[in-house]
Amino acid sequence: MYSTSIVTKPHRNISARVDLKEIGRRIREIRGFDLTQAEFGLILGLPQTQVSKYELGQSVPTVEILLKLRAYSEKSIDWILTGEEPKTG
Repeated sequence: MYSTSIVTKPHRNISARVDLKEIGRRIREIRGFDLTQAEFGLILGLPQTQVSKYELGQSVPTVEILLKLRAYSEKSIDWILTGEEPKTG
């Protein structure tokens, strides 16, 4: 006869806060000073107005845009969203 046991973790409240202005600041940092918003928009497949909305914290980047930003900058999506690198180990 086989017996199994289920291991459960205690429930804990997880809270996450999205700071669009800080995300926008990091997107602006990724763009750097060599590119205009219009040029960066061409790279990301966006109009200049949308890049501006992201940088001003007026719009939330889509998952697709986050992936493009990661590929362009080699920064992690965690860093783009939170300013912190993911914990390893």
